[in-house]
Amino acid sequence: MKTRAHSEIETSTRGVLPVVLAALALVVSAVPALNVALPDVARDTGASFTQVQWIVDAYALVFAGLLLPAGALGDRYGRKPLLVGGLAAFGIAAICASFVSEPGALIGLRGVMGIGAAMVMPTTLSIITTTFSAGERGKAVGAWVGVAGAGAILGLLGSGLLLEFWSWPSVFLASGGIVLLIAVAAVRFVPNSRDDDAAPVDYRGGLLSVIGLAGIVYGAIEGPSRGWTAPITLLAFVIGLLGILLWIWAGLKSQEPMLDPRYFLRRDFATGVGSIALQFFIFFGFIFVLIQYLQLVLGYSPLQAGLAMLPMGMALGALSRRVPRLVEKVGRRRPSVAGFVSMAAGLAVLSQLGVGSSYWWVLAGIVPVGVGMALAAAPATADIVASMPADKQGVASAVNDAAREVGGTLGIAVLGSVLNAQYRAGIQDGVPSGAPSKVVAVAQDSLGAALAVADRLGVNGAHLADFARDSFLDGLATAFTASAVLLGLAAVALLVAIPGRTRIPAPHDVGSPRNDQVPTGTEPNTERELT
Repeated sequence: MKTRAHSEIETSTRGVLPVVLAALALVVSAVPALNVALPDVARDTGASFTQVQWIVDAYALVFAGLLLPAGALGDRYGRKPLLVGGLAAFGIAAICASFVSEPGALIGLRGVMGIGAAMVMPTTLSIITTTFSAGERGKAVGAWVGVAGAGAILGLLGSGLLLEFWSWPSVFLASGGIVLLIAVAAVRFVPNSRDDDAAPVDYRGGLLSVIGLAGIVYGAIEGPSRGWTAPITLLAFVIGLLGILLWIWAGLKSQEPMLDPRYFLRRDFATGVGSIALQFFIFFGFIFVLIQYLQLVLGYSPLQAGLAMLPMGMALGALSRRVPRLVEKVGRRRPSVAGFVSMAAGLAVLSQLGVGSSYWWVLAGIVPVGVGMALAAAPATADIVASMPADKQGVASAVNDAAREVGGTLGIAVLGSVLNAQYRAGIQDGVPSGAPSKVVAVAQDSLGAALAVADRLGVNGAHLADFARDSFLDGLATAFTASAVLLGLAAVALLVAIPGRTRIPAPHDVGSPRNDQVPTGTEPNTERELT
């Protein structure tokens, strides 16, 4: 089948990259930007702990679940309309959220924002891969990777700055207003692209992918709070696994699947997806833990915590655009392995943090993490999108994004649980003898809760505060050490699994149609020539 792109693809690429990167940054920053405002949100809306959790998680659940079908719709009906529509949905919902005072309404609007984000994120990458020439594409993909990683830091910084002067609705109002301006710019600068001869959208595969991904993400959300063996958690994982298995079965039977499961038998595609998932498993979990350390142990404000993380974002963003050129010279294997080793080294440094650690020790750990993400993420993303034909670039981008979101959600859940288990095991000995059981339960809930209890106890609470911080640091050390070991093992696995030095795809090769070919794990990649 001959792939024919929409005629607008021939227009100038001027202005395209800033628009899609700005859209990406706002979508990625939506969760961390809200996290620092959650105490004020809970106080002003009267939200319970469970409601506060779902104000955050409704976005992540809908976002992750809809990524694959959204990418497929962009390929079939046009990537620009999906981008603009997603930005509009996200922006209008965010502005509405700034005026609500009921937790239920806020949860619903966050879900609508997640729908918009699912339409936006895969579209931004697929627009890059179908619009830019070979000479520009590598740098553009590298810039996308940098923003996808650094967006979380930008969200923390922007939200912290707003909260220095205004209340939590300003976070929603500012993001909504900026997103609507980006939507206007997208109408002006972004060309449309689609495959005019594409097969009908695989709605059955899309529905099964939603069930599978949403089930896994829901289980990861509920696991830390309800328990990993709780019936609702196990049921969510069973539904997610069943959805994935049915998706594989349906994909193998379909003549035109949304995503052929046999792509996962290809070493370049499979290692790219696995690498992205593991990187963001570690990255999101690491940020979740370290931000608590900066604010609750070192006493940083939200703005100071965002500024403290900025050097990591700068290292990630600056290096990401240069990594594709490095991959052209040495292949993907060496940068990927070096990236995992660098991240492991940074986390090993951070595992030694203490109550009196200086910011220089923090800096010595976060910069190698940012450098490692840049080295590993850009080639993995490039391999995923280069493995699939032009009429599937939205799906390829969605696979990359789904690996990122599912990995990140699991990372926060698993590393947060490791931290919390160690913390709860140690904190009980620090609670003053004779303290009511309710006080003990609150102190065990989190470091922030323990510090609030200690503050109310006055002089008698000093010992509890010190013990709570020490228990938290024990959990931090365990979580970061385990992460470093996992990254080291993954580096060895990638050294074996990633194909040898490969040729970077030429402009006519990347995404060249192969719909009449069945992807396998043994036949050579038609786009990447093994040497």
